Amino acid sequence: MKIKEIIVVEGRDDTTAIKRAVDADTIETNGSAISQMTLEKVKLAQEKRGVIIFTDPDYPGERIRKIVSDYVAGCKHAFIKKKDAKPSSGKGIGVEHASPEAIIEALKDAHTMDTVIEEVITQDDLVTAGLIGGSQSKARRERIGEILKIGYTNGKQLHKRLMMFQISKEAFAHALEKVLQEENDA
Repeated sequence: MKIKEIIVVEGRDDTTAIKRAVDADTIETNGSAISQMTLEKVKLAQEKRGVIIFTDPDYPGERIRKIVSDYVAGCKHAFIKKKDAKPSSGKGIGVEHASPEAIIEALKDAHTMDTVIEEVITQDDLVTAGLIGGSQSKARRERIGEILKIGYTNGKQLHKRLMMFQISKEAFAHALEKVLQEENDA
């Protein structure tokens, strides 16, 4: 599978994992201390071929995603599930530990964030759904992020991502229904 866009990853091991899964070019940020030169390379890549930001599902990965997307408009975002980014040893988390199948799945589901943000789902909707402030909120947010392919977030980030990706009330309701059904079946 050939990917037209250039994939922004954190490091060399991520590039190796990507290349095991797909035929693609990458730009490595070398961690969260992203240089101005790297940001300029990403900007040029976006102008020429498009960019997919594909960082680890952890705080540093989210920080890198925010830095790059704030500097370069119109990037696509690919998210990998935490469970797919854990090594068999159990230590660490990252794209480099993901199977080729998990990487392909994440890249197929890459989203572009809208620049015009319309609030379709409110903070109150998230509280009512038990995604903020409840004993099961964290687990529910993690599962909602997987179902909607927007990654794991805290409550505030969830609201922001739902708006940025323009998740419809229907898609949100369907995902929530699935989460609640899984809880009932457990």
